[in-house]
Amino acid sequence: QVQLVESGGGLVQPGGSLSLSCTASGSIFSIETMGWYRQAPGKKRELVAYTVSDNTPIYIDSVKGRFAVSRDNAKNTVYLQMNSLKPEDTAVYYCHLFYSSSAASPLRDFWGQGTQVTVSS
Repeated sequence: QVQLVESGGGLVQPGGSLSLSCTASGSIFSIETMGWYRQAPGKKRELVAYTVSDNTPIYIDSVKGRFAVSRDNAKNTVYLQMNSLKPEDTAVYYCHLFYSSSAASPLRDFWGQGTQVTVSS
């Protein structure tokens, strides 16, 4: 069993900052990628940012220079620092994990429950 516990999010004014964190626990042997997706009302879920196995960060263009993703491997925790937030960043943010449960197991993915981020004046 794997569990993802997300924290952070909330309401912030445009131009403000928020931070999210997500901690994975359970039957995890290795993590391939760990990061964040988001889904706004009426829109498809989209990738926001993630870290690959060597902790290299990857971002979608719309958040480059404003968001920073990082991972603490010892804690199996991924963070998302969101600065200069815009109303269009409003969405439910989901933590995503791509992992294996043993050396012989295939990679599989797992989703957090989501946390609301609202950017509004």
